[in-house]
Amino acid sequence: MIRKYSLLAFLLLCLTAISSVINAQEEIQPLPVDPKVRYGKLPNGLTYYIRHNEQPKERADFYIAQNVGSILEEDNQRGLAHFLEHMAFNGSKNFPGQGMKDFIENAGMRFGENFNAYTSFDETVYMIMNAPVSKESIVDSCLLILHDWSNFITLADTAIEKERNVIREEWRTRQDAQARLWEQQLPQMYPGSRYANRMPIGSIDVINNFKPNELRDYYKKWYRPDLQAIIIVGDIDVNKVEAAVKRIFTDIPAPKAPAPREKFNVPDNDMPLISIAKDKEASNTILYLFYKHEKLPADLYASVTGLVKDYIQAVCADMINERFEEILHQANPPFVYAQAYDGDYMISKTQGAWTVAAIAKEGEIDSTLTALVNETERVKQYGFTASEYDRARINVLKQYETAYNERDKQKNSAYTKEYVNHFTNGGYIPGIETEYSLINQIAPSIPIEQVNHYIQDMLSSDDNIVISLTGPDKAGIVYPTEENLLKTFLKAQHMTVEPFRENVSNEPLIPVLPSPGKIIKTEKDQRFGATVLTLNNGIKVVLKPTNLKKDQVVMTATCPGGSTLFGAKDIDNLKVFNDVIGIGGLGNFSVIELGKRLAGKQVSCTPSLGLDNESINGSSTPADLQTLFELIYLNFTAPRTDEEAYASFENRIKSQLKNLELNPMVAFSDSLARAAYNDNPRAMRLQATDFEHISYPRIMEMYKERFADASGFVFTFVGNIDPDSIRPYIELYLASLPSKGHIEKGDPSKVPALRKGVYTNIFQRKMEVPKATVANLYSGQIDYTLENIICATALKQILDLVYTEKVREDEGGTYGVQTSAYISPFPQGQTTLQIFFDTDPDKRERMNTIVRNELKRISDMGPRPEDFRKSQDNMIKRHAENLQENNYWLNTLDNYYYKGFDGETDYENLLQNLTPAKIQAFTRQLLSQGNSIEIVMEP
Repeated sequence: MIRKYSLLAFLLLCLTAISSVINAQEEIQPLPVDPKVRYGKLPNGLTYYIRHNEQPKERADFYIAQNVGSILEEDNQRGLAHFLEHMAFNGSKNFPGQGMKDFIENAGMRFGENFNAYTSFDETVYMIMNAPVSKESIVDSCLLILHDWSNFITLADTAIEKERNVIREEWRTRQDAQARLWEQQLPQMYPGSRYANRMPIGSIDVINNFKPNELRDYYKKWYRPDLQAIIIVGDIDVNKVEAAVKRIFTDIPAPKAPAPREKFNVPDNDMPLISIAKDKEASNTILYLFYKHEKLPADLYASVTGLVKDYIQAVCADMINERFEEILHQANPPFVYAQAYDGDYMISKTQGAWTVAAIAKEGEIDSTLTALVNETERVKQYGFTASEYDRARINVLKQYETAYNERDKQKNSAYTKEYVNHFTNGGYIPGIETEYSLINQIAPSIPIEQVNHYIQDMLSSDDNIVISLTGPDKAGIVYPTEENLLKTFLKAQHMTVEPFRENVSNEPLIPVLPSPGKIIKTEKDQRFGATVLTLNNGIKVVLKPTNLKKDQVVMTATCPGGSTLFGAKDIDNLKVFNDVIGIGGLGNFSVIELGKRLAGKQVSCTPSLGLDNESINGSSTPADLQTLFELIYLNFTAPRTDEEAYASFENRIKSQLKNLELNPMVAFSDSLARAAYNDNPRAMRLQATDFEHISYPRIMEMYKERFADASGFVFTFVGNIDPDSIRPYIELYLASLPSKGHIEKGDPSKVPALRKGVYTNIFQRKMEVPKATVANLYSGQIDYTLENIICATALKQILDLVYTEKVREDEGGTYGVQTSAYISPFPQGQTTLQIFFDTDPDKRERMNTIVRNELKRISDMGPRPEDFRKSQDNMIKRHAENLQENNYWLNTLDNYYYKGFDGETDYENLLQNLTPAKIQAFTRQLLSQGNSIEIVMEP
């Protein structure tokens, strides 16, 4: 049996060792609750968390977390927890019928985007996100919705019957290979536990046949204040909201003789449990190793001990994953990807596990399992090294430092998720100030020996091991028996492994610094509050300081050019270009060495090739800004080739592509691409056979052709920057870049042209669960103007409302209709509208008729006034939120200074002056060009 208290004893030992540092009391106490959150409990047992936060301004999140999920269902109730979640949006005491939806949409919010919920095994959470709270009435209404969700959902017979159709379609959409694999796996991985048969989507038989009173009984039994928490975070008056919570929620009665909220444990196992599952539509072979262990008791997890545990878990995961990354860059690793972490045992919150997972190559199940066990045994026998721990510790501390620096700039969602987790899982919420102070005392006080003791103790027992294997059910793929898989595992356990060895370089990223250039011109642009610099090599640099994030700088650099400058012989090279150009590293550093060299820095820098441009995108903290500039310089001047890393990439991608077509949605996507682009090879996805024509040396030549000359690049930096302090970096690393004055524009004739006219392709495909998948694609040419872009977005928003009502709610014909509308800047004016949905094959023709007729109705008569107003309000709301994001300003400035397109100055004016007639005219202009493609996949 598992030694239940060995890890606990170790953590307490750690705590004792550092007690003089953190002033631990003799009796360990819970960490105090963050004083910035108003935390309390009403007499009826309802818990509440309320916090003032202004990210974004005039917005707030309203959550209700139920400590209730599918795990509490009896066998004849499987699916009721999730069904009840749906019913919460279909009428309540104060919002009958579609009252909630109407309120949300009239306030500028959207179902799905701002109004949503989820059901898991152990919890159900409802949320109103980014509610505009400048009006106090909206705050009260949002609280009233939470109040009704708590205890006053209507659950009318007619609404229940109607919702069955929607949930049947959700089940149809979600019943993919992964869901079916879980249904096979869980009984094998959780024998004797309720977790074995409690998938949240439930049983289709229960969904179809339960009696309405059974749902009402479930609601009354489990939705009660002692199992609920209200969470409100945003730009609100905490005192007023707390008073409103106490006023509004007092009529919810405390439960009398409530059913106990049982926690379902996972039984121990002496011998390894083996789970092998196959599915005809699975496209990957995945191996999991679980080393189950006891979880920290709730009272201790709420104390400093919990922080110690989380820190040790984080550094262990960081170190083992660095080792797996190193294996991945060897020429022929047995797996496509691997990772490990310490956390919950798969889906169960009552059991922990050290989890090791990998995507295995076809035919290499045994070698993948052996590799995973070897690396686990290497840690078990020798632990991690001091140099690995130094990097992991500084990486973890950097994450805390960033959170501390951003403590006044965190979004509402960061806090709501933290408080939901605190209510449902326990733990600590002392605030980042306290956590940052403690972690900076804890981390230096825990030596590598203690970290190794923790991980080795966890892996030392041969009990409570679980091995899971899933993969494609396909002729020609041979799977080991459970007995043989166990034999491979046991054999690997007894193999001789050597201690881990590594080479770490501390040499500078740039051994010889370039001679700095000059800034020859400085201009102030009042339009966007930016400073525009012209450098001696012709490069332009745009700087926009903001206080939106204290620890964030984002950048992009863009230049004319792109993939359309390359001919037909390079088409296959272009399919992997962006994936391959960075695998070799930079300068004198391989990717692995570079990662180690950048330990403790939050910095990224990635080059890429678009249709008509080449670009570099990056980010950093203000403290790491110089490193960002060094990486930019190296991407231009010192790309590194690594044949072994490329060989690994090619082998891994070929393996992943081998069974991709088993997924029906891949066949559907391929059919849509062929139809839309007339089989143009530039529009086709990567195939394994394409590697016969792909040349890594040629790709690196292509990279140098596009990036060796920095002429024409416009660099844009947004965030916490000081234009004066950044100037030396600009002169040293950007003004020194090679510039030959050669600028080429992309060739629009090389972009795959969309099919003209009317085209329909209805094809059949074998499926495990029958469904019809439908895509309608409309295309044409419309001027690339800001007003037309706004019209396209508004049309998409209006269609979302219409299809939710007409197809999902009225017909129960789909779980959701997805739409997108886009006007391309290159080729300029190429416009597409795509409408996609899954449905019952027997309903397909009717549903698609509704979809097409509603679009035509907008073209003939214009949108309904209420749909137009709701969409306009939502776009105004979204724009106000976008203005508070650095990345929005980065994109806006890049569009303006690189493309010459101003998407911001007139946006609000054009949006305010938008009319239904303009939407109608836009839709008519698109449809009148007569280009429509219908692709249908049926079973």
